[in-house]
Amino acid sequence: MAETIPQLFLEVVKRQPEVAAQLSKDASGEFRSRPYVALAEEVALVAGGLLELGMERGERIGLISDNRKEWLATDLAILGLGGADVPRGCDATQDEIAYILGWSGCRIAVLENEKQLAKVLALRDRMPELRTVVLFDEAGPEAAAKAKAAGISVRSYAELHGLGRSRGASLADYEAEAAKGGRDELATLIYTSGTTGEPKGVMLSHGNFLFQAERLLDIVHIRSGQTFLSVLPIWHVFERIAQYIVMAAGAAVAYSKPIGSVMLADFQAVRPQWMGSVPRIWESVQDGVYRNIRQQGGAKAVLFKTFVAVGEAYAFTRNHLLGRVPDFDHRPRILEILASLIPFVILAPLRALGWLLVFRKIQAKLGGRFIAGISGGGALPRSADRFFDAIGIKILEGYGLTETAPVIGVRNQKKPVQGTVGAILEGTEVQIRDEAGKVLRHGHKGRIFVRGGQVMSGYFRKPELTAKVIGADGFLDTGDLGVMTRHGELRIAGRVKDTIVLRGGENIEPVPMENKLCESEYIRQAIVLGQDQRWLAALVVPEEDAVTAWAKENNVPIVDYEELLEQPEVKELIGDEIAGRISARTGFKSFERVFRFALLARPFEVGRELSAKQEMKRHVINELYAHRIAGLFKD
Repeated sequence: MAETIPQLFLEVVKRQPEVAAQLSKDASGEFRSRPYVALAEEVALVAGGLLELGMERGERIGLISDNRKEWLATDLAILGLGGADVPRGCDATQDEIAYILGWSGCRIAVLENEKQLAKVLALRDRMPELRTVVLFDEAGPEAAAKAKAAGISVRSYAELHGLGRSRGASLADYEAEAAKGGRDELATLIYTSGTTGEPKGVMLSHGNFLFQAERLLDIVHIRSGQTFLSVLPIWHVFERIAQYIVMAAGAAVAYSKPIGSVMLADFQAVRPQWMGSVPRIWESVQDGVYRNIRQQGGAKAVLFKTFVAVGEAYAFTRNHLLGRVPDFDHRPRILEILASLIPFVILAPLRALGWLLVFRKIQAKLGGRFIAGISGGGALPRSADRFFDAIGIKILEGYGLTETAPVIGVRNQKKPVQGTVGAILEGTEVQIRDEAGKVLRHGHKGRIFVRGGQVMSGYFRKPELTAKVIGADGFLDTGDLGVMTRHGELRIAGRVKDTIVLRGGENIEPVPMENKLCESEYIRQAIVLGQDQRWLAALVVPEEDAVTAWAKENNVPIVDYEELLEQPEVKELIGDEIAGRISARTGFKSFERVFRFALLARPFEVGRELSAKQEMKRHVINELYAHRIAGLFKD
C-alpha cells in the first residue's frame, strides 16, 4: 500500500510501464504521448538534478508555472525527495509570488519562463532565502546576468536534466528516496487565492491526497487507457487531485486550455473520456451551443429548443423514477415511481429521437467518447445542470475546499443525485450546525463542518488562523451553508462570509441570486450588492453576442457595444430578465429583489475581478467599481 504520492506513481509505472501517461502538444501543435516509464525516467533525472542543487528532505520548493508536462515531472521529483512544492500559476502578480516564496522560505524555485523570473527579481529583497531558480524555458543572457547580480543562480530545465545525468541518477535511486517517505509528510503548500485578503498557505500531506485516491475511483470510474482533458490551472488543488486520481487509475492527462476554440479543437484531437472544470467553463460550452443555434435560426433553432424541453422533461421524470432527486422530507418512494412512470414511457421515444437528430451531434463535438465531466470550484448553475442532463452529457458536481485537498463529496457516476454535490466521501464526517453550534437534522440549513483524512493540518506559520477554522474536536468550519438529504447527499446553500445584511437586518445569500441571473441567455456575469444598504443592487455583465443579436432583431441602433448598453431598450431587456428570474415565483423572498443595476461592457477577468478558480473577489470588485456602485444606492 502506497504511503506517498510518488510511491503510488511507482506502483503504476511497474504495473503498466508502456501505457500513455501524458499527452502534450509539440512545436507543430500536434499531441504526442509518452508512457509512464518515460515519465518516471524524467522524474528520476529531475530528482537527481535537484539533489545536485543541494535540495534537502523536508525543504519547500517554489513551482510557478502553468499547465505543461514538465510540471508533473517536477512535482513528483520534489515529493519523491521528501520535499514539498509551493505552486502558483503564471497569472500570479509579483507581489503574490514574492509573498508565497518569501513566506515559505524557498531556497530553490522552478519557474516557467523569463517573465516569472522578472517578477522575482523585481521584489528580490522579499525573498531573502532564494538562491537558485530553474526555468522550464531558457532565459536570455541579460536576464541571467541580472539574476546573478541579485544573488540568484539561474539554471534551465535542460541543465537540471544534465545535472541528474552527471550524478548518474537512476529510477532505482528515485525509488530508494521515495521509499523513505511517509503518509504524514507535507506534500504541498497551496496558497489560497486571496479573494478576501492576504493568502494563507494550506498545508496538505501525502495522506490528505491518498485519502481521496483510495476512495474516489469507486465513485468516478476512470480507468487505465482513458484520457482526462486538463484545462484548469495545474497548481490549483482541484486539478491537482484530478491528476493524482488519473495517475492512480493508470489513465492519461492531455494538457489543454480553458479557451473555447482551443478546448473544442483538443476535444476532437484527443477524444477524451473525462474533463474536470469550474462551472463557468460548462456554462461557456452551453452558451456556445445556443450561440450556434441562434446563428442557424429558423426551423433548426425551433427543433433544438423543442428537443431540449423534451429532454429536460424526460430527465426530470427519469430522475424521479430512479431516485436521483434529493429527498429532504421522507417522500413516499412508491408514489414517486407511480407518478413518473407513465410520463417517462411517453417521453422516452421523443427523447430518443432528440438524441438521433440533435444531441449526438453535440456529443460528437466532445470527441464522441466523452463519459462525464466533473464540476467543482463553485456552484454549478441549475440551468447548466438541467441542460447537460437533458442532452445526455453527464456532469458530476463535487464540493470541497483547498483546506480539504479538496474533495468532501461528489455525485456518484452510477447514481448522480441532481441538485446536490453527492454523498460525503467514505470516512468523512459532515455536520450541519446552527449559529449556536447545535447539530441539525437533514432538511435543515446550517453551517457545514467537516472532519476526515482529507482535512489540512493547518495554515503554514499561522497557528492563530488555524485555530479559528479547526476546532478542538477536529472539525473544520468550511464557512459554507448546506443542507443534508435524508440519504446523506449534500446540497450547498451559500457561503457565510458572502452573506449580505441589509439595514433592516435581513440576511441574504447573493450566490443563489447570481446563479439565477446567469441562467438568462442575456447575462454572462452578475454580482449582487447591498451590504448595510436599504435595498439590493447588481453589477451585470451582459452576454455580448446575445444582446447584439437581440438589438438587430428589434431594430435597436448599434453604433458600438458600450453605447448599445446605454440604450433604454437594452436596459429594459436586462431589467425584465432580472425581474423575471428574481421573484416570488422563482422562490425568492420579498426583500430578495434587485432594485437597481448597472451594465458593464467588459467581463470580469481572472487575476482582476476573479480568482484563479473564477470566484468573484468581492472586495476587489467593490474597490474597482466603487463609483458605479455608490450611484446604485443614491436616494
